[in-house]
Amino acid sequence: MTIPVIAIDGPSASGKGTIAEKVAEKLGFNVLDSGALYRLTALHAIRLGVRLTDEISVASLAATLPAEFRTGEVWLAGENVTRAIRTEDAGEAASKVAALPAVRKALLARQRAYAEAPGLVADGRDMGTVVFPEAQTKVFLTASPEARAERRYKQLIEKGNSANLAALVQDMRARDERDTQRAVAPLKPAPDALVLDSTQLNIDQVVEAVLKSYRTSQNLK
Repeated sequence: MTIPVIAIDGPSASGKGTIAEKVAEKLGFNVLDSGALYRLTALHAIRLGVRLTDEISVASLAATLPAEFRTGEVWLAGENVTRAIRTEDAGEAASKVAALPAVRKALLARQRAYAEAPGLVADGRDMGTVVFPEAQTKVFLTASPEARAERRYKQLIEKGNSANLAALVQDMRARDERDTQRAVAPLKPAPDALVLDSTQLNIDQVVEAVLKSYRTSQNLK
């Protein structure tokens, strides 16, 4: 792989997206939020009245997804859905379609196409294990379900949404179970990944740990 790739995987609300954005900003790299593609696929299916359990139909939608990413905004079929895909319902729906093998296959080539110069920071569930197995830098970012639920709770409250912390903890555990037990591309660290538990770390500490891992992989000081 000639294009430098930093693969950041981890469970829901582990901070992957925030870390990926900040690491990419430091390095001047492109960013792939693979979770957004699954959220968009689920949203598209719901809006078209396609059942999320209809694997073939959802996969067909994923293969022709009319999505665009414009400077921090996400568009679907010409509509700005940046906020719509970040709801808890959208995340729950995305987790369901992500468990469908045909959907994952449909999105694989699309994800790999993001690996362009000068480099890519990709975050998701299987970036280091399936999408970019040859990535020079792999990180598995995790935290306790309670810590992740509390972070998500604060995000929702700050955005003016209602939230129940206990329900969020249960949701985190349910998603973890679904993501780790699915038959295709289950959530797990790549054998050569740096496993980072961010429960007691702040954002800057995690970013520096990822950058240090990248510099080591590239023999940079």
